[in-house]
Amino acid sequence: MIPAAALNIHVIETPSGEARAHVSAVSEPRAALVLGHGAGGGIQARDLVVTAEAARLEGISVALVEQPYRVAGRRSPAPAQQLDRAWIAVVEHLRATELAPGPLIAGGRSLGARVACRTAAATGAVGVLCLAFPLEPPRRGDKPRQSRLAELDAVTVPTLVVQGESDPFGIPPAGPSREVVTVRGDHGLKSDLDAVADAVRAWLARIPFRT
Repeated sequence: MIPAAALNIHVIETPSGEARAHVSAVSEPRAALVLGHGAGGGIQARDLVVTAEAARLEGISVALVEQPYRVAGRRSPAPAQQLDRAWIAVVEHLRATELAPGPLIAGGRSLGARVACRTAAATGAVGVLCLAFPLEPPRRGDKPRQSRLAELDAVTVPTLVVQGESDPFGIPPAGPSREVVTVRGDHGLKSDLDAVADAVRAWLARIPFRT
């Protein structure tokens, strides 16, 4: 059974406009998990939903964050710097209010995972959880491949990447502090949601939470 958690919606002013955070805070949380959505999707993505449920089963409060461009009704994401500034502002607000005190895990799916990686140091995250990290964007014409591995490599805290085994964006390699779990399916991670949840719960149970 998922621990009871009241859902509170925070409207948060950021340098990029208003963001929304949907917070499910469990009683006596071990930590907090803040998750961002993909580029053209929202917080209703099924892998985000099962990840949030898995975290609550581990006694972790969860916030699902809508970036300002999505709150404003746009599907095309804002530039990276705007996304990062908005994310940091949201995390700072939540850490000062409903998710304080305690350790923080940052994460998200696809674009949200990239934002969490880039801002891990700035937010003080003790772990980063990446769902369907978009390692290499699809090639266009004769342009060379572009890898985003540097964003993952820059993260020094424990990191979990859950990736579909047939993801067209590729599969990141494991690293010194990075665990990579492949599950059946593609970038949407919809084919085996139980495997996604199992990977998340197993990893969360192993993190040595420290403030």
